[in-house]
Amino acid sequence: MKTIERLERWRDEGLITGAQYDALSLLVLKRRFSVFLELNALLYLGVISLVGGLAWTAGTYSERLGDSFILIVLSGLFVLCLSYCFSRSHSYSATEVESPNLAFDYVLYAGCLIFSVELGYIENRFQLLQSAWDNYLLFGAAVFFVLAYRFDNRLVLSLGLSSLAAWFGLRFSQFGLLTPDSIHVYALAYAAIVAGAGAWLWRIEIKKHFLETYLHVAANVAFIALLTGVDWNGSGWLYLAGLLALSGAAGLMGVKFRRFAFVAYAVIYGYLGVSYQVIWELRDLVLALMYLAITGIMVVIWMVRLARRLARET
Repeated sequence: MKTIERLERWRDEGLITGAQYDALSLLVLKRRFSVFLELNALLYLGVISLVGGLAWTAGTYSERLGDSFILIVLSGLFVLCLSYCFSRSHSYSATEVESPNLAFDYVLYAGCLIFSVELGYIENRFQLLQSAWDNYLLFGAAVFFVLAYRFDNRLVLSLGLSSLAAWFGLRFSQFGLLTPDSIHVYALAYAAIVAGAGAWLWRIEIKKHFLETYLHVAANVAFIALLTGVDWNGSGWLYLAGLLALSGAAGLMGVKFRRFAFVAYAVIYGYLGVSYQVIWELRDLVLALMYLAITGIMVVIWMVRLARRLARET
């Protein structure tokens, strides 16, 4: 039996999905196959590396090049990126809009990162806002939100949400409200605000496809807040109960709506929380390693099987 015939039989028996059959048959028949995701990731890494190099150059040679020259270059690059995006983009729409070409998203992302570098450079060199420097983060978040919605870019939206989270934490710390225990509560409050904002925008039908980005950010913030509270003296079990409850909800909703990422969040964060408590109770290195080896393999196998099942049902 030829390899392609085996693949056809496995597909008919449900052992592999149609998509997996298509990908494997292309390899077997030595035809072309898509490397879009890999190239996409490499291009984004290239953009980050390029802007990182600009930031390093500005910080290292600021005295030699001069503040005016560096700010003119950064501002010019930012304006060029925005000019390119405005000249190539489609009209704004509350619904999903496809990118006009392959380079568009990378240019927009590069422009946003350059803008962040420029804000950081201004604060580092001139301290214009002094103790209120966290407002740079708020301003940056506002700019990113506007650009994300104007150009329909979820990665820029993630930048905006991350900047807003940083401002949120720094603002509370300046008011003296950020304590080692309260930081978990504020993180959970931020996660609730983000999830609520995403749900509200989805309900009024403004970029409904952005909801998943809001939920990804909110879920990770909430899970991390609960997970880091598991080892907190006195209230660790309360955080663990909250972590397991959130894991159960995320897992059920992920399966229901065929979003494996949320199932993965539920399993990984829940497993880490439970494992911490189990290892703490065992207090034995050998038993702890045995526990991690056995349960880790079981979790990986279960997740792989679930991912395949969800792929078949999608």
